[in-house]
Amino acid sequence: MRKQLLILSAFIISMAVFGQKNELKTAEKAIKSNDFVAAMAAINQAEGLIANADQKTTAKFYYLKGKALYQNGSGNADILKVGDAFNQLIDYEKETNKQKYTNEFGELLNKLITSVAEKASADYSLAIQSKESADYLKAAKNFNQVYALSPRDTSFLDNAALVYYFAKDYETSKDLYQKLLELNYTGITTIYVATNKEDGKEITFGDKKTMDLQVKLGIVENPKEEAKDSRREFIFKNLAQNYSALEDNSKALEIINQGRTEFPESYSLLIDEANIYYKLGNNAKFKEKLEEAITMNPTDPTLYYNVGVMNMDQKNIDEAIKYFEKAIELKPDYGDAYNNIGAAIIEETKPIIEEMNKSLSDFNKYDKLQEQQFEIYKKAIPYYEKAYELDGKNISIIQTLMGLYENLEMTEKLDAIRVVYDELKQ
Repeated sequence: MRKQLLILSAFIISMAVFGQKNELKTAEKAIKSNDFVAAMAAINQAEGLIANADQKTTAKFYYLKGKALYQNGSGNADILKVGDAFNQLIDYEKETNKQKYTNEFGELLNKLITSVAEKASADYSLAIQSKESADYLKAAKNFNQVYALSPRDTSFLDNAALVYYFAKDYETSKDLYQKLLELNYTGITTIYVATNKEDGKEITFGDKKTMDLQVKLGIVENPKEEAKDSRREFIFKNLAQNYSALEDNSKALEIINQGRTEFPESYSLLIDEANIYYKLGNNAKFKEKLEEAITMNPTDPTLYYNVGVMNMDQKNIDEAIKYFEKAIELKPDYGDAYNNIGAAIIEETKPIIEEMNKSLSDFNKYDKLQEQQFEIYKKAIPYYEKAYELDGKNISIIQTLMGLYENLEMTEKLDAIRVVYDELKQ
């Protein structure tokens, strides 16, 4: 009985081998006849039998599958599937150390990579000019195809992720950035640059060997190596921006926290964290993060201005003025800061006006309170006038000055600025 089972098993195996070879012959003939639909049908039939095939048959299967998908370079070919099939064959022959088809597929693959990479770059250049999401999307898909063709070139995956973001395809961009993190991609590379002797322009080389050869041939000079910085910090940043664009701000904060754990001195990630808290309406956290940012970058006037605004919202008027003044110290033409100092000073009149409204029948008290009110207005005017000097078309500033001039009976200044107001309102 055992002998019969062995004979039956051998028969089944031989039938499977016959089936494999028969389907592969059919596929090969169909490819030679450019009948790629029939070729893929035969390949699909053989795929279920390939698990028990020998090395030679398996390599032939991968080879024919790649050829059938490639379709002699037809524009109808699915680049992602072609790249996967070509790399599957190359990896298999590398693993088995028998490289019968690798050179052929390697050459075809390099041609494809070059062609698609050039197309991606051209599409991206067009997208930069048009600013159209559809053009960015086209470029992003091509960058992603280059990566599919050559998974070792992870920089193309980075490019695709960024351009998908520009295309507002946040879901795809998010997935690709997540993949980059999982791959521990850093983007740290060395590029090789030399000067063309003929036109004086810099040329970038893919490797040192090629650059050195061109130097020896006297084509280029001044060779140098440049190290590109890590991209990993920006991957956290861009991934968080995708989640924020998808309104998943809690996940965006989680990603930023991961990034800041890895890059604790990242000013960029800190500012993004602050902006997400602002988006969430958490002004206390927004202010806290801005104050932390000031310790990291004490010469950025915008940080002081924004902390000043937060202090204004929290009715910390003296603190607000202090931060606005620091912003002006760093940026003397900061019109908004001058405007806000004026507004902060006028805030001091609120309790006085409330008391005036309670003293309408007490003329002496009312007049004294009004004098205090007008003294405060006089303190505010120079700041509004400086803001107006820096932004002469700001209707809000002009209206405020008109009100102040009118209250203080500064007729000459009122008449002059009213002319400007009337011209802007036309």
